[in-house]
Amino acid sequence: MPRRRPTPDSTADGANGHAVPRWSPRDMLVPYVLLAVSIQRAHGYVIEDYLKKTLKYTGPDMSTLYRTLRQLEKDGLLLSAWEPGPTGPARRVYSITDAGRAWLDTWGSMLDAYRGMIDNFFSFYTGAYGGASSRETRAHAGGSSKPGAPEQAPAGVSGGDTGE
Repeated sequence: MPRRRPTPDSTADGANGHAVPRWSPRDMLVPYVLLAVSIQRAHGYVIEDYLKKTLKYTGPDMSTLYRTLRQLEKDGLLLSAWEPGPTGPARRVYSITDAGRAWLDTWGSMLDAYRGMIDNFFSFYTGAYGGASSRETRAHAGGSSKPGAPEQAPAGVSGGDTGE
């Protein structure tokens, strides 16, 4: 269920001045569901299958997915309608609203900004500090063997407590 919807008081400036919602990783189900439904209107089992097999999202159980779908509908991001099943009872089929598309676009911008931040972090981490595997290599070559201790901290960054 979306706990944090993009509202004027819950947004921050992201990359290129786009407003992005503040979020928690537990909220990742929402953009995945909106993406799945934006590609094809569908009922719950098809959405679950699409999330797992196509989008490789291995998150919720069916009850969580259905609660999220109902909450997204309540929030005006999805619509649903009952349609007869091919061989059984009617099914609730979900489609995305214009507000849902706008919210998905906002999430896409936010996730793109976070991807840039994460890429930057790992670029620095593996470049300056070498990551865990490079520390082990340096230790065997006579460099620092203390886990987490860089051989040289970047300018303006403390390398930790040196006892000086």
